Amino acid sequence: QVQLVESGGGLVQAGGSLSLSCVASGIICNSELMAWYRQAPGKQRELVAVITSGGRTNYADSVKDRFTISRDSAKHTAHLQMDSLKPDDTAVYSCNMVCGATVYWGQGTQVTVSS
Repeated sequence: QVQLVESGGGLVQAGGSLSLSCVASGIICNSELMAWYRQAPGKQRELVAVITSGGRTNYADSVKDRFTISRDSAKHTAHLQMDSLKPDDTAVYSCNMVCGATVYWGQGTQVTVSS
């Protein structure tokens, strides 16, 4: 059974940092894309950052120069280092993995940034 599990969320003050991790199990392919999404209350889910199997990255404008996505393909893990956090970063952050024609999602982890 394929499963993605996120960890590392929590409560932090504005200007602080958090590091999220996503561990995938039961997956036997080399994922093409791994990404982090977030959804704040009352807002649509948005792409935060994506990384290809070759290590190319792309970020939402709102997090550029503050967030860093990385991955370990051999271990099917992805990380999101979040620095200089702002209250607007408060959301549920979910990990996403594309494996062939199938997209997998984690259950999400809450990130709350206080002002």
